[in-house]
Amino acid sequence: MAHGEFSSTLLSDALVILGAAGIVIPVFARFRITPVIGFILVGLLVGPYGLGKLVYEYHWLSYITITDPEGLEPFAEFGIILLLFTIGLELSFNRLWQMRKLVFGLGALELIVIAGFLTAFLAMLGQYWTGALGLGLALALSSTALVLQISGTQTPVGRAALSMLLFEDIAIVPIIFLLGALAPYAASEGGLDGLVDTLWLGGLVVLALLVLGRFALPRLFAQAARTKSPEVFLAASLLVVIGASLATAATGLSPIVGALIAGLLIAETEYHAEVEHITEPFKGLALGVFLITVGMGIDLTTIWDNLAPIAMAVVGVLTLKALVTGVLLRMMGARRGMATETGILMASPSETTLIVLAAATQALLIQPGTAQFWQIVTAIGLTITPLLAKFGRAIGRTVDPMPTLDEVGANADEPHVIIVGFGRVGRLVAQMLDAHGIAYIGVDGDTDIVEQSRRDGYMATFGDAARGRVLERLGIETAPAVVFTMDEPVLVQRTVRKLRQNYPDMLIIARARDTEHAALLYRSGATHAVPETLESSLQLSESVLVELGIAMGPVIASIHEKRDEFRIQIQESAALTDKPKLRTTTLEA
Repeated sequence: MAHGEFSSTLLSDALVILGAAGIVIPVFARFRITPVIGFILVGLLVGPYGLGKLVYEYHWLSYITITDPEGLEPFAEFGIILLLFTIGLELSFNRLWQMRKLVFGLGALELIVIAGFLTAFLAMLGQYWTGALGLGLALALSSTALVLQISGTQTPVGRAALSMLLFEDIAIVPIIFLLGALAPYAASEGGLDGLVDTLWLGGLVVLALLVLGRFALPRLFAQAARTKSPEVFLAASLLVVIGASLATAATGLSPIVGALIAGLLIAETEYHAEVEHITEPFKGLALGVFLITVGMGIDLTTIWDNLAPIAMAVVGVLTLKALVTGVLLRMMGARRGMATETGILMASPSETTLIVLAAATQALLIQPGTAQFWQIVTAIGLTITPLLAKFGRAIGRTVDPMPTLDEVGANADEPHVIIVGFGRVGRLVAQMLDAHGIAYIGVDGDTDIVEQSRRDGYMATFGDAARGRVLERLGIETAPAVVFTMDEPVLVQRTVRKLRQNYPDMLIIARARDTEHAALLYRSGATHAVPETLESSLQLSESVLVELGIAMGPVIASIHEKRDEFRIQIQESAALTDKPKLRTTTLEA
């Protein structure tokens, strides 16, 4: 009976977790929000401090709540191991080498300075130095999942954030190693000899794993690849992770160290992409299980009873990290606005902070109650990260206003080409016009794009070109041409039609997705419509044929023939009297 009850409880909890993953991941992805927040909130809702409190009054709630939180702890620990393994897989030495100065300069300085301040402050409050060090390192980390999703990697803010986050990802290895080495002696004053023993034994094991992995892993995964079975590949991956974790755990280090080393070793093999692909589904689920357990540990009553210290801790951590990061960026020559925005965006703790806190607790460096307090602080910080991003953007614009059109050199009275949409394609068109001395002005509905474009010296302004007054304000009456570069087919088609009705003689050139979209644009009144997929496909075909040794004459003839087919197709679909002009490739020229 007891066994049947245990099985029923385990099955019920597993179904709750899988159901939460099935709801949280797609819903939050739909709104482009990381599922980290969703899983924490689900854990809070279905945990013993949420709906779990009402199970005895309403028995049916047992089917949608976690009835055995302690039973999930082994799965949460294994989830942490898988997460650290995937982090190791994602690290690339080539990627690090390209950004080595920023990563190992700015990134290292940011982590060391923030961790140092936090460690000193926590030690002053009475925390033993090993625990203060663990907390300082944990809270100094920032969320890769949230920050890069918000900032991207192409903007100045994104590039600066990426360099710091990359170093933090690398630093997880020595951080976890250090916490594991301190574990057996965290509570003693005179354990330095034992600490040295743990370090050299752990170092030998790590060295053995590195040497053995270099020779054994390629052969192991080659055998798995020959079977052409995803199950065998997955089994081999799990064998490596579990074996490395047990090896490091045997020396007194955390098993997480072994998982990280396993990931880094596999990342250096030619099979890393397949391993990463086959373990990807487990990454989200492992993250979900771990974060749900974190949410279950958050007691709203405890938060209410300790509202003041929790609020002070959140504000203190966010303020310190924002100030340090902003000052370091300014010292390295960043603009005031960019430094401010990046500092505030990087201020919140990370989902990795929760992992380091768990490792520090497992290593007996901090008490469970202390860990729960900082888990609550971290969960709150993660939840408000999107708000911090908006706040940082607003403050950044205040301290470093966007240059005006006059400041970047635009002359409103001079006739200029209007470029509607000022992303990568619009910028390239602007560069070509500028190279030939033709005046232009770009318009885009994304304030971030406009702001960065002006900072880079482009003539750009904010506006919705679908509204007639915006184009009138930009001088549509005297514009020699209007170029549409947006990848929004319906909006472009509607705006082209409206322009053609109001300005019959206007030169209108539009970017089209394909030949069907080009035909629709011609029908709407475009002078020229350039189907991007058509030309890129023809150029790819041209390149591969030439490189395979086909003579240029037949290649040019076939390219001409295929392009002519598309010209006829567009002409018939758009009911044009003449075939549309499609540009020639470099080889034909």
